[in-house]
Amino acid sequence: MAERLAAAAATLRASGAPAPPASRGARTSRAFFPNASASPSRARAGIRAAPSRLPQARAVRCTAVAAASDATQLKAAREDIRELLRTTHCHPILVRLGWHDSGTYDKNIEEWPQRGGANGSLRFDVELKHGANAGLINALKLIQPIKDKYPSITYADLFQLASATAIEEAGGPKIPMKYGRADVTGPEQCPPEGKLPDAGPTSPADHLREVFYRMGLDDKDIVALSGAHTLGRSRPERSGWGKPETKYTKNGPGAPGGQSWTAEWLKFDNSYFKEIKEKRDQDLLVLPTDAALFEDPAFKVYAEKYAADQEAFFKDYAEAHAKLSNLGAKFNPPQGFSLDD
Repeated sequence: MAERLAAAAATLRASGAPAPPASRGARTSRAFFPNASASPSRARAGIRAAPSRLPQARAVRCTAVAAASDATQLKAAREDIRELLRTTHCHPILVRLGWHDSGTYDKNIEEWPQRGGANGSLRFDVELKHGANAGLINALKLIQPIKDKYPSITYADLFQLASATAIEEAGGPKIPMKYGRADVTGPEQCPPEGKLPDAGPTSPADHLREVFYRMGLDDKDIVALSGAHTLGRSRPERSGWGKPETKYTKNGPGAPGGQSWTAEWLKFDNSYFKEIKEKRDQDLLVLPTDAALFEDPAFKVYAEKYAADQEAFFKDYAEAHAKLSNLGAKFNPPQGFSLDD
């Protein structure tokens, strides 16, 4: 698999790693979603995503129903993703890839794709260069060879498949996923910048509610999804947060460095809530939005529950992740389909 990835990546056109727009300041790069990868050190040389193979639309408002992903190819792609995870330890950045594609959804907008959400738009440079998506060019570089191998699946489905598979392979719960998402067809259909959460707002709890309520999610979803920070590291050169390295990250695996929320940052469990509650280890990261989970009374109910009961956390997380992965998506067939039927 490593040879295939290297060969495929070599054929892609380098575009350079995205940088946050100067006009918005450092805040644009402080995404709440897991922000670190264990990607190969050469992944910093970005790529321009290949164009969608779906029929091209001339107008932003797409009226034609896009072809559904092929279930057989999705199953095969899942196996390749598992191999990718075993060889590159890229679980955190694949989770972030799926989340950031879906997390732009606005429940107040009915039209697709203007409403944002899980539609594959994150493959285009204009969205990859949003400050909150700094570093996600590396995720696309890892996943593009799988998309090339299986042309009858959409980017929207592939991003969400990779995210859910990464959670499961890291020891997390089985996510009740469905597939059949349509892709947007051009960069003009990408959402505007500023849709994703900020890790360090003035009022963290209020900010989290503002962003996640806009998506149609609730307090339980917010706290459960925050638990995915048990995976990954924050890199100051991407997000503006965290240390350059700690005793937990200086030797990798993957590219060394960054600051993790947990000591075993490639293991999905409830240790994030335990560590945030106790704040006993200066080598572990606590963002303002993390601390808010135990400071806000409504959030604290769930955070305390998850710190004490991993099974309860897994149950609520699986439900919240599945809900997030469906936001804004246009399915064909309309009800979607499961790979486990």
